Amino acid sequence: MSTNTATAPNAPAGNPRRKKALLAIAAVVVLGGLAAGAYEWLIASHYETTDNAYVQGDVVQITPQIGGTVQAILADETDFVKAGQPLVKLDPADATLALEQAEAQLAQTVRQVRKLYADNGAFDAQVAARQADVAKARNEVARAGDDLNRRQSLAGNGAVSKEELQHAEAQLAAARSVQSAAEAALAAAREQLASNRAMTEGTSVEQHPQVQTAAAKVREAWLATQRLTLPAPVDGYVAKRTVQLGQRVAAGTPLMAVVPLQQVWVDANFKEVQLRHIRLGQPVELTADVYGKDVRYTGQVVGLGVGTGSTFALLPAQNATGNWIKVVQRVPVRIALDPGQLDQHPLRVGLSMEATVNVRQQDGKTLASAPTAAHATTQAFEHTGADADALVRRIIQANLGASTLAQRAL
Repeated sequence: MSTNTATAPNAPAGNPRRKKALLAIAAVVVLGGLAAGAYEWLIASHYETTDNAYVQGDVVQITPQIGGTVQAILADETDFVKAGQPLVKLDPADATLALEQAEAQLAQTVRQVRKLYADNGAFDAQVAARQADVAKARNEVARAGDDLNRRQSLAGNGAVSKEELQHAEAQLAAARSVQSAAEAALAAAREQLASNRAMTEGTSVEQHPQVQTAAAKVREAWLATQRLTLPAPVDGYVAKRTVQLGQRVAAGTPLMAVVPLQQVWVDANFKEVQLRHIRLGQPVELTADVYGKDVRYTGQVVGLGVGTGSTFALLPAQNATGNWIKVVQRVPVRIALDPGQLDQHPLRVGLSMEATVNVRQQDGKTLASAPTAAHATTQAFEHTGADADALVRRIIQANLGASTLAQRAL
């Protein structure tokens, strides 16, 4: 009996095209990973980027130094103003009146001080008169004493009565009393002269402290008249104008602001993990949302914040509470911009930016070790006071008198 054995067919061979495609995909993935790793290692690791960046600038508040009523407003929102240009004027009536009162007080003080110097001569004459009175009183005492001695020598012989002797003694006592009064008057006159000389010694009428105090009041009142006009401290654009005509403003009231857009910078808020390689002086490339990617700015890291934003917030986070959740913190990095690029493509305060820092160079510092060379200054509020000094001199000269001027000429 014969048995037929069935032979199973062989498994079909794999599709070579599919195998090649899978190998190609795997190769592409591997090469892509290698390329991404190489890009990260050679290029991307040398840059730190954030879109949490905003334009910042100085917002210079315009506030009056004295109170008054607004008489004129010489600049409005968005106007460009130059440093020193008048922005607001206050009513000058009160300040002018105060200056006139100070001028009158200075004139009166000069005349009062002149009287002090004139009184020195009167007191000298008074001392001389009192000295003459003392000398006369002493002569009277000497005469009365001699008369009494002569009568006392004759009283033993009975040539002088007791009543006559008592009369001579009374005359001597009266003469001594007059002498004491004259000496007291002389001492009082000398004290009065010394007191008056203490008010005038070692100085002139013009340099007398009372005159100088009154002159300072005149300069103060003159300075108040100069502060009636509020100038622009810097070149910039007017913003936040709240002042109105006729408004009564107090010293320190914000009236408007001037923003110098030529001096803006960027605060880029990097995550704390991104600060590891950021250093001062590193170059930065920036783009603004308002212009898009076609306009690129070049900048430089000039400062790193000393604390996170939450630390300096109005209501800082209480990290010690039980419901605290850790959040990645951000630290502001200050970036200076190229002024030439700002002229071509001006920015506004608060605009969004994207900043990319080239951290390839690591030789810079993380914190500044010295003050920056640039400091904000203005000459808009500088008053030389030459006009005030001339006014003071004119008032003093007008009230010195001809006799004082003649003595000074000698």
